[in-house]
Amino acid sequence: MAPNVVLVTGGTGLVGQGIKWVIENEPVGSRFGKKTEDEKWIFLSSREGDLRVLEDTKKIFEKYKPTHVIHLAAVVGGVFINTKLPLTFLRDNLNINDNILWCSKEYKVQKLISCLSTCVFPDKVTYPIDESMVHLGPPHYSNFGYAHSKRLVSVYNQAYHEEYGCNFTAAIPTNVFGPYDNYDLESAHVIPALTHRCYLAKKKGIPFIVAGTGKPLRQFIYSRDLARLFIWQLWEYPEIDPIILSVGEKDEVTIKEVSDAIVKAMDFKGEYKSDPTKADGQYKKTASNEKLMKYLPDFKFTPFEQALQESVEWFVKNYENARIGNPEQHLK
Repeated sequence: MAPNVVLVTGGTGLVGQGIKWVIENEPVGSRFGKKTEDEKWIFLSSREGDLRVLEDTKKIFEKYKPTHVIHLAAVVGGVFINTKLPLTFLRDNLNINDNILWCSKEYKVQKLISCLSTCVFPDKVTYPIDESMVHLGPPHYSNFGYAHSKRLVSVYNQAYHEEYGCNFTAAIPTNVFGPYDNYDLESAHVIPALTHRCYLAKKKGIPFIVAGTGKPLRQFIYSRDLARLFIWQLWEYPEIDPIILSVGEKDEVTIKEVSDAIVKAMDFKGEYKSDPTKADGQYKKTASNEKLMKYLPDFKFTPFEQALQESVEWFVKNYENARIGNPEQHLK
């Protein structure tokens, strides 16, 4: 039998590089690693083609002939850029997802996992959120374009299964962070944005100012923990319905606690304060990982402070090669 070929779209990004690290470090045959030594893992870069274009996507599938796909590629960003460009986030992600799922069907991929986000859930909802609630109301206005594009993936998965028998499913991670994150202050999510701002404040001897009140609550998952869960899901998860991949409700932290931890990890000694005149975004979106824990009751997550320390150390060490954008224009 020919070895598996696993294609990871978005393979050079945060989660893709987390998966690459785990594949390189987990023993072959592990629940969270390669099944066989000769199994091939392809970590796709955007340089190999534009996944918004069907012909480009077909060429990639023809080249690699994947047996399995972990679909991470997306046009992503934080609350401010999502609010600014809702149509761009909607159209680009609809096109990417449509092309990947169609090609996975056409090239007879045995299993496909797409990466969603907790932003797919309704703004007005009871907590904790679980997998049954995705379509119970409109998402938060701050990222409605991106959220609707991701919601439709779960609809696609059911439709492909019913019409063609495809084994397509999805993961819904909470807020991911770790090495190889996007630290561009124009589009970064909260942890990499705060990490970058704290780094610049320390370097330039200026105050470290955190936008908002610091009160919103989030569940953060380390990219290498999420990677292990994606690999487990690829080999073992039996459902078409999505599954939330997250730390537990008890591990939810405030943005203030996050920024405190970054100050500690960065060893920042300068002025540090919040700016409550700036918007907070959604106050909370607590997710239940009960379904995950039924499948993996003994899974051990990396403690938040340890994971954050490792992430900050990676960023400082790799600053010149990290995705940092043009930081000077944002230091105002």
